[in-house]
Amino acid sequence: MYAYTFLSEFVLLYPVYALLFAEHGLSTAEISSLFAIWSMTSFIVEIPSGMWADVFSRRRLVVAGPLLTGVGYGLWTFLPSYPAFAAGFVLWGAGGALSSGALEALVYEELDRLGAADSYARLIGRSTAIGTTAVLVATAVAAPVLAVGGYAALGIASVAALVACGLMGLTLPESRTPGERGESYLAVLREGLRETRRSPAAAGALVLVMVLMGVGSLDEYIPLLAAATGVGEATVPLLILLETAAVTAGGWFAGRGTRWTAPALAAAAVCLAAGAWSGHPAGLALVGVAYGAFQWATTNAEARLQDAIGDRARATVTSISGFGAEVLAVLAFAAFALGSTWSGPGPLFALAALPYLLVAATLWRRRGHGA
Repeated sequence: MYAYTFLSEFVLLYPVYALLFAEHGLSTAEISSLFAIWSMTSFIVEIPSGMWADVFSRRRLVVAGPLLTGVGYGLWTFLPSYPAFAAGFVLWGAGGALSSGALEALVYEELDRLGAADSYARLIGRSTAIGTTAVLVATAVAAPVLAVGGYAALGIASVAALVACGLMGLTLPESRTPGERGESYLAVLREGLRETRRSPAAAGALVLVMVLMGVGSLDEYIPLLAAATGVGEATVPLLILLETAAVTAGGWFAGRGTRWTAPALAAAAVCLAAGAWSGHPAGLALVGVAYGAFQWATTNAEARLQDAIGDRARATVTSISGFGAEVLAVLAFAAFALGSTWSGPGPLFALAALPYLLVAATLWRRRGHGA
C-alpha cells in the first residue's frame, strides 16, 4: 500500500499545474472553472464508484483510478489548451473517485480480517505521510526539471508514475468472496444510507469529513498564494515544500491526541489567516502548519467514520463522504473565483480560516455537552 500511495502522489506536474494554466493565458476565474469541473466530475462519479466497489471488486477500481488520471495528465502535456485542461480534470476527477472510497474500504476490511482494525488510523496516517513525502520529493524535483525540461518533462514523468501506480495496485490483497459483496447497487446504497441514519457517531463523522475535506480543497490555490508574495516562478515549488512537509507530519501523527482536535483546529485557523494575510514568503510556513493540522484532523475523522460503519456498504458510505466534500469544494472554488475579482489570494485564504474556526467551536461545544 505504501508503494501505491507514493507513486500516486509522485506527480511532478502537481505543484505547478496552476502556473501551467496561467502560462497558457487562463485567468484566475478560468482556473477556478477547471477546479469546479474537477469537483463536479468527482461528486458525480463518487457514489456510483463506491457502490461499484461494494458490489464488485474494490481492487479493480484501485488499479483503474491512477490510469485514468495519467491519461488526463497526458492531455495537459501534449495538448495544452483549455479544452484539454478541462478533459484532463474530468479524467482526474473520475480516477480519483474510483480509487478513493475503494482503497479505504479495502484497507480497513483487510485489517479487520487480521484483527487489526484499531491500527487503521495509524496506517492511513502513515500512508498519507508517505504520499505527502512523495509530493515533497516531487515538488523539490519539479523546480530543476521545470528549469531544464519545461512542463513537457514534468508531464511525461507524471504519467509514468501513475502508470506504475496502477500496476502496483494489482499487488494489493482482496479477500472478499462474492457472497460477501452487495447484492445490487440499490441494496448497498440503501444499506449505506441506513447506517448513517441509525448511527449518530457515523453521521457526525461523515459530516466532519465532508467539511474538512471540502474546505481543504482550497489548497489547490497555494501555488497562486506563493506566487503572490513576489517570488520567481522557479521558487514557487520550494515555498510549497513548507506546506507539504507540514502535511506529511500531520499524516504521520494521525491517531494520536485526538481529544485536542478542537483547539488544534482553532490554532491552525489562526495560523492560516496570519500567514496568508502577511503577503510575505515566510508566511507560507504558517500556512503549512495550518494545513498540517487540517490533515491530522481529517485523517482522524476518516478513521472515526470507518469504525462506525459496516463492511457491506463501507465503500459506498466512504464515497458519500467524498460526494459531500466535493459539493463543498465546488462552493469553495466558486467563492474563491468570485473573491478573486476584488482581492488577491492572501486575503481570500485568510477568510478561508473561518470555516475551521466554526468546526472547532462546534466540536468544543459538543465535547462540553458530552457528545
